[in-house]
Amino acid sequence: MEHKGTLTLETERLILRRFTLEDAECAFKNWMSNDNVTMFLRWQTHKDVSVTLEYLQFLLDNYSRNDFYEWAIELKVLCEPIGSISAVALNEWASSVEIGYCIGEKQWRQGITSEALAAVMRFFFEEVGANRVFSEHDVNNPNSGKVMQKCGLKHEGTLRHGDRNNTGFCDTAVYGLIREEYEELYKNGACDKAF
Repeated sequence: MEHKGTLTLETERLILRRFTLEDAECAFKNWMSNDNVTMFLRWQTHKDVSVTLEYLQFLLDNYSRNDFYEWAIELKVLCEPIGSISAVALNEWASSVEIGYCIGEKQWRQGITSEALAAVMRFFFEEVGANRVFSEHDVNNPNSGKVMQKCGLKHEGTLRHGDRNNTGFCDTAVYGLIREEYEELYKNGACDKAF
C-alpha cells in the first residue's frame, strides 16, 4: 500500500479531518463522555475533558506518520466534530485495512456514519491501494453492522469471543469488501447511494 496519512476528505455533509487540541471540549461533550456511545467500544468513557486532551495529544504526536489514520467527523452545519473514524489495524502483507468508527448519540440513524465510512473506503481503495477493507462489530450492536451493509461490506462470519469491549468478551461479526467488489460497486454507483 502507498500510505498517505490522515488527509482531509469531504462529502456532501461532512469534513473528515485531523483532530486539533481545540476539538477537546466538543469531542468530550458530543461522544467521548457518553456511556451509550462507548458501551460496545474498546476504550473507556472519558470522565473528564483532560482525558480527551491527552488522547488528542496522542493523535497529534502520530499524525506525522504516513501510516496513521484517524479522522474527526465534522458535520458541516455544526462546524464541530461529532465522531471519529480510523484505521484501527493495517496488514501490509495482505494489503488490508480494518476501519473503526463512533459517532455522537444525537447523530445516530441519520446516515452520517455510512457517509463517513464510504468516503474512507474510497480513500483506502483508490488512494492508498488497499486490496481489502473490513470492519467488525459486537453482535449485540447490530446498528453498527447496518452501517457496514449500507456501504456494501459483506458478512464474512462471526468470531466467538472475537474481541473484548466495555461489556466484556463479545462475539464479533466481521464484514469485508475486496478490491474487485469495490470496483463493481463503485462502477454501478452503489457506494454513492450508501447514505
